Amino acid sequence: QVQLVESGGGSVQAGGSLRLSCIASGVTYPGKCMAWFRQAPGKEREGVASLYTGGTAADYADSVKGRFTISQDYAKNTVYLQMNTLVSEDTAMYYCAAAVGHCFRGFQMRDYTYWGQGTQVTVSS
Repeated sequence: QVQLVESGGGSVQAGGSLRLSCIASGVTYPGKCMAWFRQAPGKEREGVASLYTGGTAADYADSVKGRFTISQDYAKNTVYLQMNTLVSEDTAMYYCAAAVGHCFRGFQMRDYTYWGQGTQVTVSS
């Protein structure tokens, strides 16, 4: 049974940092695409960052480039999202997603098979 569990969300002042974690269990494929999406109230879910666990290639949404970093601890089957210089527009529920194989470009939700329950990030200005 595949399970993705996010943690690390919380409330932070603008300019602050948070690190989200996603622990994947039951996803045994060595090469898989792990991604972070987010959804703000009243808005569609959007992709933030993705990482192919079989390599080092990462992709980011333009809105977070230079501020967010996706990384992994392969031994722990965990993916992280380091978020720096947070702004109020980053306020959203953040979801971890996984797909078997390489990451597709464009952060399409339909490309991801497995989803976590989300962790809330709130940035106050």
